[in-house]
Amino acid sequence: MYGASEGLSALTVESVAVGGQAGTSTRIENYLGFPAGLSGADLTARAALQAAKFGAQISVPVQAVGLQPGAGVHLVHLSDGTQVGARAVVIATGARYRRLDLDGLAALEGTGVYYAATPEEASRHAGDAVAVVGGGNSAGQAAVFLAQTTRRVHLLVRGEGLADTMSRYLIRRIEENPVIRLRTRTEIVALEGDRQLERVAWRDAATGVIETHAVRHVFVMMGAVPNTRWLDGCLALDDKGFLKTGPDLTADDLTAAQWPAARAPYLLETSRPGIFAVGDVRGGNVKRVASAVGEGSIAVAFVHQVLRQYH
Repeated sequence: MYGASEGLSALTVESVAVGGQAGTSTRIENYLGFPAGLSGADLTARAALQAAKFGAQISVPVQAVGLQPGAGVHLVHLSDGTQVGARAVVIATGARYRRLDLDGLAALEGTGVYYAATPEEASRHAGDAVAVVGGGNSAGQAAVFLAQTTRRVHLLVRGEGLADTMSRYLIRRIEENPVIRLRTRTEIVALEGDRQLERVAWRDAATGVIETHAVRHVFVMMGAVPNTRWLDGCLALDDKGFLKTGPDLTADDLTAAQWPAARAPYLLETSRPGIFAVGDVRGGNVKRVASAVGEGSIAVAFVHQVLRQYH
């Protein structure tokens, strides 16, 4: 939408439906300008209509299956066998968050099941009991953070403990915090509630006992898998497979990519000039709709900088 509104010839290629991760949200209540909230499908439908109004082309369902960076023109290979050439490419292929394999999960995502713990969630659920699922640093950080405002944090871990997956300083904070209840060898077996999560059932693998608790908020911190395999190693990735951009790129990254430009990469630019990354596919991203939209507008500003060299 931003590119087309500024006179660029913009094509969006989407494999399933416009909107990606945001489009699957049952309700988005923290997007500026919509105090009553709206569904992800509604928000992304409006975005697609707005983009089309400015002349953007949207191709669905077509998947990008390969990228061939070039000197001036980059080729994107599509699943229908065609190729698209472009002076600039913005990669917004997102990430697949590891989800609980439970019935009714989709209906509760955003209304009881969350994949990020921010000050907004902490204030919204103050005084409640919450559950955090995961044994890594992100889960530990979320548990410690939520313990500041909630009355009980159940930290559910499938393994025997935290020593192999979490930093020692976080383990110590969890052990010393009376609000956090660590439950090892435990996994959620059911989510109960109609439109809003009301109860959670989990099983202790050691005893086989299933307990049901009045927990209305579950934070799933089991990691995410970025959609970068289609790039086939042509761009620099971090140790988790997310795209590195701007200041996160090292001299070795640029040497390996044979960075040809005399300038340094722009803020959201990858290890190849004219190829940008925004949203959840980018390393260090903030998992919010507003930040993804903002990164899109910023990337387009840098696209203009790249295109100036051709005029």
